[in-house]
Amino acid sequence: MRIMHIGGLVVALALVSSPSSAQHSTMDIILDFRHDAETEALIVNDGVMGGRSSSRIDLDSADFAVFEGTLSLENNGGFASVRLPIPAGTMDTASHLVLRVRGDGRRYQARLRPGRRYDGVAWAAGFGTDAGEWVTLELPLEDFEPSFRGYRPRGVGPLDPADVGQVGIMLTDKREGPFRLEIEWVGVRRGTTDVAGVGGAG
Repeated sequence: MRIMHIGGLVVALALVSSPSSAQHSTMDIILDFRHDAETEALIVNDGVMGGRSSSRIDLDSADFAVFEGTLSLENNGGFASVRLPIPAGTMDTASHLVLRVRGDGRRYQARLRPGRRYDGVAWAAGFGTDAGEWVTLELPLEDFEPSFRGYRPRGVGPLDPADVGQVGIMLTDKREGPFRLEIEWVGVRRGTTDVAGVGGAG
């Protein structure tokens, strides 16, 4: 476990309207890696359980964050993740999490956590990537499922967006080897709409 201070992260409250919306909706960028700023990122890999995966997050020279490392299945390991804090209430009334990413063809998870707790239940939704291609993904919050240490806990209610205090990315696709996910920004959509040119979880 490492806490890393990185540049290129800012909590933005700029409002962006979608001209192709079938219904009224707005999209707010909440983590913007295109501009210089200071924040904290928490790396959590399978070393907490004896595994040997490694990862880091850093800012690339082209104004996007890079989450990269090596996934290992040794010692019953097999996951690497990063968590980014957001202010309380940032996701209030949100209907979708929106990601602007360029991946390596692997499948990742977006993970949302209440508050700033290290342990406890997270809500997760998977998304695919096309190697070398920038994509904008909209993940409905209703598709996020509770997860605790790899299992779905019983008796856990739906995610309350207003409680989310951490946005994370996890790789746990059981494929050993290097990985790389570039992240330009993270946003939320408020309201329900079909948006032209925007992909889903894939």
